[in-house]
This record gives sequence, C-alpha cells and structure tokens, in this order.
Amino acid sequence: MMNNLLYHDGSRQLQDRFDTRKLADRLAEVLAHDTFTDADRIFIESRSFFFLGTADAEGRPDCSYKGGLPGFVRVVDPKTLAFPSYDGNGMFKSLGNILVNPHVGLLFIDFENPKRLRVNGLATLHHDDPLLPEFVGAQLVVRVKVEAIFPNCPRYIHKMQLAEHSVYAPREGHTPPIPQWKRRPEFREVLPASDPAARLPDKS
Repeated sequence: MMNNLLYHDGSRQLQDRFDTRKLADRLAEVLAHDTFTDADRIFIESRSFFFLGTADAEGRPDCSYKGGLPGFVRVVDPKTLAFPSYDGNGMFKSLGNILVNPHVGLLFIDFENPKRLRVNGLATLHHDDPLLPEFVGAQLVVRVKVEAIFPNCPRYIHKMQLAEHSVYAPREGHTPPIPQWKRRPEFREVLPASDPAARLPDKS
C-alpha cells in the first residue's frame, strides 16, 4: 500500500497533531504512484540536474547535487530510471551509501516553470551496464527501481532562469576542463594515475 511507503510513525504523529492524516492519505491516494507515466518521463528527461538523498548503514543521511545535460537521467522502463556517475571528488559519499543501503530519494525541480517530482526507490550500481557507452564520461551507471513517485506542490519554489549549462558537463565531442582544485599540489600528488589532472606538467 502506497501509504506504508510514504508514511511512518513519525509522519503519523505529526499528521495527527495537526489534523492532516486524512489529507495526507488523500494526497497519497490521488497523486502517488509506483510506475512512471509519460509525463513523468518527459519531465525527468528534460532536467539537467536533480538532488540525490542517500543514507549509510546506520541511517546517517547525505544529500548531493547531480548535474549533466538534459537527458542524462533516463526512464528506461515504467519501473526503472538510470543515470551516469561522472568523475567527482573521489569521496563516493552517495554511491558508497548505496552499496550499504540501497534506499534513495531523488528530487527533480524545474525552477523556470515551478514544478517538482520526488522519486523514492532502491538503487544499484552497474559497472558494465548496457547504457554505459551511451553516457559520455560516465564511470558507471546507477539504476533506481522505483517504489513511489510523488509530484509535490510547487508553491515555495523560487522562480529562476538557467544562465548556461556547466562547461564540466560531459557531452559528445567535448573535453571538460580540469577543475582548479585538482591542480593544487596537495591534491595532485594523490590523484589516481588515470585522472587527466595527474598528467599535467608540474609548475612547481
């Protein structure tokens, strides 16, 4: 039942305190679903970023921003979405959490035409995913098997416009620049040998 996925005892305590249990149940009944609609797919695949919530084995949370060009997140079937993991800072906070706790929450937002969509599910990491060659610059592919999809009210979303896509976003025929922080000597000396920044001439 969708209510059991969306709400727990803590949610229910506050719903009862503020007399919103019936409203919460109706929202789940009318809006929540567990398979992607065509509208969900179109919205998700038009986004150039999303926020990814994860937690470790002890439940300690982490939230990260994932960005790319529109289409970098794909709805591959009615129950699954996939996105690439690009080169980052090497900490693997989010993906490390997924290895020990697959429960994730994704939040997609449109700031220009205020709208948002939540996706909760179970994530897995794939180093040899068939989609990997299609995601330029990807180290691996993350697949999320959906459990609950919920469109949120957009009333508190501030209206903003995109100035430009990040020059670091991978794309066909484009070599992203090397981040300045990777040029610093205290980091360069510990970079993986495969990192382009590790092959820069030493200016010291």
